[in-house]
Amino acid sequence: MSQTARKLVIVESPTKVKSIAGYLGQDWHVEASVGHIRDIPTPSELPADMKKGPFGRFGVNIEDGFAPYYVVDADKKKKVAELRRALKNADELYLATDEDREGEAIAWHLLQTLQPTIPVKRMVFNEITREAIQRAASNTRDLDTRLVDAQETRRILDRLYGYEVSPVLWRKVRNGLSAGRVQSVVTRMVVERERERMAFRSASYWDVEADVTPDSAANLFTATLTSVDGRRVATGRDFGDDGLLKGDKVAHVDEAAARSIAAGLLDARVAVTNVADKPYTRRPSAPFTTSTLQQEASRKLRLSSKDAMRVAQRLYEKGFITYMRTDSTTLSEAALSAARGQARDLYGAAYVPDAPRRYERKVKNAQEAHEAIRPSGDRFRSPAQVVGELRGEEMALYELIWKRTVASQMADAVGSTSTVKVGATLADGRVVELSASGTVITFRGFLAAYEEGRDEEDTRRRKASKLAAEEERRLPRLSEGVALQVERSEAEGHQTSPPPRFTEATLVKAMEERGIGRPSTYAATVGTIQDRGYVRSRGSALIPTWLAFAVTRLLEEHFSALVDYDFTASMEEDLDRIAGGEEQRVAWLQRFYYGDEATSAEGLRALVEDLGEIDARGISTIDIGDGMVVRVGRYGPYVEETVPAGVDPATGEMTADASVAPRRATINDDVAPDEMTPNKARELLELAADDGRVLGQDPATGHEVVAKAGRYGPYVTEVLPEADASTTTAKARAKAVKPRTASLFKDMDLATIDLDAALRLMSLPRTLGADPEGGEEITAQNGRYGPYLKKGTDSRSLETEQQLFDITLEQALAIYSQPKQRGRAAAKPPLASFAEDPVSGRSVVVKDGRFGPYVTDGETNATLRRGDEPETLTAERAYELLQEKRDKGPAPKKRAVKKAPAKKATPAKKATAAKKAAVAKKATTKKATTKKAPLAGPAN
Repeated sequence: MSQTARKLVIVESPTKVKSIAGYLGQDWHVEASVGHIRDIPTPSELPADMKKGPFGRFGVNIEDGFAPYYVVDADKKKKVAELRRALKNADELYLATDEDREGEAIAWHLLQTLQPTIPVKRMVFNEITREAIQRAASNTRDLDTRLVDAQETRRILDRLYGYEVSPVLWRKVRNGLSAGRVQSVVTRMVVERERERMAFRSASYWDVEADVTPDSAANLFTATLTSVDGRRVATGRDFGDDGLLKGDKVAHVDEAAARSIAAGLLDARVAVTNVADKPYTRRPSAPFTTSTLQQEASRKLRLSSKDAMRVAQRLYEKGFITYMRTDSTTLSEAALSAARGQARDLYGAAYVPDAPRRYERKVKNAQEAHEAIRPSGDRFRSPAQVVGELRGEEMALYELIWKRTVASQMADAVGSTSTVKVGATLADGRVVELSASGTVITFRGFLAAYEEGRDEEDTRRRKASKLAAEEERRLPRLSEGVALQVERSEAEGHQTSPPPRFTEATLVKAMEERGIGRPSTYAATVGTIQDRGYVRSRGSALIPTWLAFAVTRLLEEHFSALVDYDFTASMEEDLDRIAGGEEQRVAWLQRFYYGDEATSAEGLRALVEDLGEIDARGISTIDIGDGMVVRVGRYGPYVEETVPAGVDPATGEMTADASVAPRRATINDDVAPDEMTPNKARELLELAADDGRVLGQDPATGHEVVAKAGRYGPYVTEVLPEADASTTTAKARAKAVKPRTASLFKDMDLATIDLDAALRLMSLPRTLGADPEGGEEITAQNGRYGPYLKKGTDSRSLETEQQLFDITLEQALAIYSQPKQRGRAAAKPPLASFAEDPVSGRSVVVKDGRFGPYVTDGETNATLRRGDEPETLTAERAYELLQEKRDKGPAPKKRAVKKAPAKKATPAKKATAAKKAAVAKKATTKKATTKKAPLAGPAN
């Protein structure tokens, strides 16, 4: 820290440091805490003397005000030491963490850990521009302990929930599972949607389309059948999930009726029966909140929630947008002026309304920033003005935010919608009516800048109601009674579709609508349920696993309140009340954990203690019909055919053996739950029961060789004669020779492999000979990471599987004569290449390593994260992964520590040590009185 810098500012992210320091000047020094520096440790991480005390179970003293025990994270001790050194040269400390609950809590932990003796100020801002930073430095406030209380309550709540409920899942479903206050409820949402799809029964319905014109082809338009004999024709929305009509007031047109009507229209007299015109107005959408930004980034940019927030975080830290965790749609006066001015400059005065548009919205949570996500500054920079500074995902997301913000202050799109009804009496006396609608936009207004995307569910609804075809379609001018000529008439069949699966965008939207989670947790929650194995993705669709079905059923039946949507939303509102000072932290936690005597509501502790008997097998069983069930076993899901005792499941015939085991088959991940029908189950059972295709007999042993499809791919194996259980002991049978087995090569086909190829595969590993120098045997083998040579403990990779059969001893010796290379013997070309890294100045490439793809600049290697694919990885993401790895620094090396000879402590030293331990423990264990202390320390 510079000797002239007397004011120390601590922010969260290192990315902000350089910009903020430049805006504040030489008298200021900026450091980053790199997120939280303290947390509640797990019980195993507690000091030995704490494990048996009141903190031993949760890291929280549930018997004394739910006081948490905090420790500085092991990887943050160095950072804390750096901050303390910087603090020594400062006259004032500015805590400039984010302006939300987490940011406020980080500031409080810094205060408690650093224990400054100089004045302390809380500095907050929601954009990183020179004006905003200098304004924040001049207008500081006190630490808001109510926000800290809310964050701490949430942290303790999640600890109690997870540590009490997760062990139940370990005992009854599978070891290592986790339950969470928000993640379990969101998992239930995804499971319920899949249940709806499983229960769905498709319905068929038909309609008729006709091309009609009053005079010529120039005025041709398409009309759709809407009623028959005065009854409205049924469309998709008239059918329930059971495939039946919801009422009897609509006409269900089948194929025969539709084709009859289509043929009849060609010969019938058709005329206009009604013409209606009405004005069309469409208003712009509000500026982005966290939720709507994630939804729109998913629709238009194909970004996951996590990726959208990652890119938005970078844009915020670089000073391009305002704070990205918010549920407010409000714009500041300066932002309103900037958006209106830019719209006027780009599109003209007619495109800007007389008064600013204000999107007032009731903000439920006091934790978040109180302005929408928008371009930063009092004057917005257009995408064209930041071309040299942003690129790739950053540019795409910035342009999306800029367009949405500017469009939000533009005029409505206006026009007119015309609806024409066409009537006809068919030869058989039926009276049919068709209709056509068209919209003409006469003034595009905000559509000149931006149009919001649509989800699959919205798109399907619009198609069902023909809205998509109506937009921007001009109908000819017609009047009632005008005769029309039918140029084409066709019957068209439709099938109702099951409810669409959630995408990340629609799941975030549903969470927001139900009040589950908060802007700062949406992306993390969606990522967590995928990382924990409860949900997987297929394209953009989110599919629950069978494991999620079992866990959700257990929670629904035995912890129903904890996964109730309204209860979960009410907990979020209660945390907001704590943040607003309307509720006390300790009292609320007391009611949640121990129950509320006033309302007789049961607490979490009682729920866990009074569970009663849980049928673990029943919880993990999902009935799919026709005597077929899916069970979630220890090693994964499998389908089982349930049959009465004494019935052979293969033939259905009675048998004298009442202990016939039911047939079972493993379910692979590529089969979604709604696709697991009884017919699919039988298909898997038949495949599992298949003993394989017999290829012939091994001439050397006389054993049959078969080719099979296994769980881990196709393979060949020999069939050994069964040992006689009456003449051999169990120990002898255990030592019996196992059948030779070999996986097929990647270029082999299970359907065409022959006996000769199978015998060659089962002959592996192949001995090539001995090394003339050392006498060690060299073998060619196929392993987990591909084909390789082995000589003692020295292994060398081969390029192809075919080399296992073709390589000679001389070729193998030539390979061993070369220096050993890490990884593959022959270097593979990079999977992707990028320009120079901004930090190191070296070219960046993506390589395929032994443990998966990674990005490297030759100095730093960073493994690709879940969701990162080499084919779609951008340069910005590659640079970010490298920077994250640099920020973490090298992995700490374990060093042996020599114990010094024990010295006998003097009474004075013993007293000093005891006093230090007492002080440290008092500072670490959080008390309410500590938090309420004045923010500013004594002045020097």
